[in-house]
Amino acid sequence: MSVHDEPQRDESSYVSFLTSPSGLVLIGFLAIGAVYLWMEHSAHLLGVLVWLPLLLCPLMHLFMHHGHGDHSGDGSSSSSRENK
Repeated sequence: MSVHDEPQRDESSYVSFLTSPSGLVLIGFLAIGAVYLWMEHSAHLLGVLVWLPLLLCPLMHLFMHHGHGDHSGDGSSSSSRENK
């Protein structure tokens, strides 16, 4: 049997996994699990949100100082170094 003997499948006959019965059951279980996790652990998650801005400060410092140069301390700005 060669590859050409296989019957052609129409593109419209393909069904997405998420819309199949198995996919719908999987979505249901994932939704139930998400609700359970939120109900049981929401106090922990909301308690961590208080500290989130403080924890983001080092990351903001690293990413927002990207364009300031090398911080060598010589007092010259980046524009005066480019003109030399």
